[in-house]
Amino acid sequence: MLDRLTPSAEELAGEIAGRWIAALDAAVAGQSESGLSELFAADSHWRNLFGISWHFATFSGRPTLCRELLQRARQVGATRFRIDRAALAPRRAVVAGREVIEAVIAFETINGPGIGAIRLLAAPASLPAAWTISTSLDFDRICADRSDRAANDWLEQRQAKAAYGNRDLDVLIVGGGHAGISAAVELKRLGLDALVVDQEERIGDNWRRRYRGLKLHNKTPVNHLRYLPFPPTFPDYIPKDQIANWLESYVDIMEVDFWTRTTFEGAAYDEAAQRWSADLRTLAGKRTLRPKHIVMATGVSGTPNIAKIAGIENFAGPVLHSGQFAAGKEWAGRSVVVFGTGTSAHDICQELQAAGSQVTMVQRSPTMVVNVEPAQLYDKTYLGDGPGIEVRDILNSGVPLPVMKAAHRLITDEVKQLDAPLLMRLERAGFRLEFGEDGTGWPLKFRTRGGGYYFNVGCAELIADGKIRVIQATDISGIASDGLRLKNGSALPADLLVLATGYKGLDHLVEALFGPDVAARVGRVWGFDETTSELRNMWRRTAQPGLWFTAGAFSQARIYSRYIALQIAAIEAGELSKQAD
Repeated sequence: MLDRLTPSAEELAGEIAGRWIAALDAAVAGQSESGLSELFAADSHWRNLFGISWHFATFSGRPTLCRELLQRARQVGATRFRIDRAALAPRRAVVAGREVIEAVIAFETINGPGIGAIRLLAAPASLPAAWTISTSLDFDRICADRSDRAANDWLEQRQAKAAYGNRDLDVLIVGGGHAGISAAVELKRLGLDALVVDQEERIGDNWRRRYRGLKLHNKTPVNHLRYLPFPPTFPDYIPKDQIANWLESYVDIMEVDFWTRTTFEGAAYDEAAQRWSADLRTLAGKRTLRPKHIVMATGVSGTPNIAKIAGIENFAGPVLHSGQFAAGKEWAGRSVVVFGTGTSAHDICQELQAAGSQVTMVQRSPTMVVNVEPAQLYDKTYLGDGPGIEVRDILNSGVPLPVMKAAHRLITDEVKQLDAPLLMRLERAGFRLEFGEDGTGWPLKFRTRGGGYYFNVGCAELIADGKIRVIQATDISGIASDGLRLKNGSALPADLLVLATGYKGLDHLVEALFGPDVAARVGRVWGFDETTSELRNMWRRTAQPGLWFTAGAFSQARIYSRYIALQIAAIEAGELSKQAD
């Protein structure tokens, strides 16, 4: 009997979260800044993903958070804040080294129903203070009342619709990888016409045509596509061709309008009509479409970065960018020099060495190396038992940048300890290591520069064992027709040079495709904005009406494509422009 009278840890967490959310609801309803201030820690953060006002930003510090939250809640009539126990029962967790009570919340606004997450710092004798809160629109609830529009002549309708022969479209998506496809699926679910165009011959070729040994370096549970997760028979780390085939099937099943062998040549914006004039080159010739919106989904790593390497024009043999490298077997028994120390460089060196090549890696800057299993610690929200992926996405996206940095510093310290034996051997072999800004690891390196790390799947051991030679770029005195000349007076013969020097970001495409005025208006794309603590110009309105950008990992595409779709739908309904940022 006593056991039944004593509340469990879960019940206590639920009671604490319930009291806190009731106090939040009352403070917001009463527009009480002092009441709201009592509910947040001094170092609290609010990440608003278009949930309370059409704004995408992180507000840090109690005074700023409370002021902004009250103002924006009043603007959109935010009300009925409550714990969503159906999504996730409040639970105790450890986030960035701090013990918290974690819960999913729901609320209502004039823009639609909202959802988010809170993390409370529980105090035994008083109302807890929130460390983080996140708010977004609940995409699934917004779409719940949409009816099935399937017709008897489904195939004919699909073919006629995808041709866009006699009508303008709402959204043109440039780039048919996972980010572009994900955006198209969510736009379609909201009833908008979206067409994906890609210059590849076949859907998935942006994966299929890459080097033979490529596979994802984070585990399958992180990378599911929305509405159609990978089957449990898929391996932990999915090979590129399996990804390519899955994307092709996904486009078919989700009824995405997709034109292959179509090159986007640029567009001009008509301010009066609020439409683009977009020039496309198809097999049938030139085609001009007039979409209201263009989403650039060519990826963070869309265009090869051909590094300027002094004297490389002297080399008489072939010089390939990593994106052009197909397979190592044709270079068996020959000498190959690979410039670069990121993921592609390591994978290519490993493949070449396995094929019997003599391989040298040229390091130009320090690089993070982490064994592939410890690397998964950064994605632990998605691993192990727990709620469904929809809830995990809410929890993951609800972590503001300052908290993410704190968490990743702790994880990086743990990873370095786990990998210490390998890291010591790499340094002895002459490989220079680093672990991200302020030791925050690879995820933030990806978000700032799109690379600079390697998940070890065997190449690091080859380097440590001396089976793949490493030299520093500063060791090179020049390049001759037959290879490299080193400062110690020796020669390094080469039959092939591979430039695994990364890819250019989205910035460089804007001026070429849209002109210098649009490029100046938009500014930088990717990397963190210091004001909002969010990625620049990603998944949000830009300074150029009708121009959007999406990129990133599978999980980012899955989460943030919904926000592009919701904003575009709100613009088309005339609702978004009524509200200030």
